[in-house]
Amino acid sequence: MNISLNKIKMTVIKTSENGVVNKDTIFAFTQTEDLVTAEYAGGQIKKGFLVGNISERKLKFSYCQIQNDGKFDNGISSCELFRNDKGKIRLTEHFEWKSRPGEMGINVFEEL
Repeated sequence: MNISLNKIKMTVIKTSENGVVNKDTIFAFTQTEDLVTAEYAGGQIKKGFLVGNISERKLKFSYCQIQNDGKFDNGISSCELFRNDKGKIRLTEHFEWKSRPGEMGINVFEEL
């Protein structure tokens, strides 16, 4: 069964040491067919955007963001989607910083 991210809000419940998003970062997703976009802010993030494609339970996207300290970052992510035992959407993100060559990590998001 496919999962839609249209009008879904999520937060990060687990982040890598080199990640800058956290439980205070809120992602607001929209989806039209296989196109997924999101805006996010909160915690260390002043404003961020992502755009990508979804296919069944896989999401791939590029992201760019500006942090509260003025630092710009960007990268790419590959994600798996599933529903937890409470029926909420959970997203496991495998990210690779393009603005920080060689840095990668894993974040876990959950529907609010």
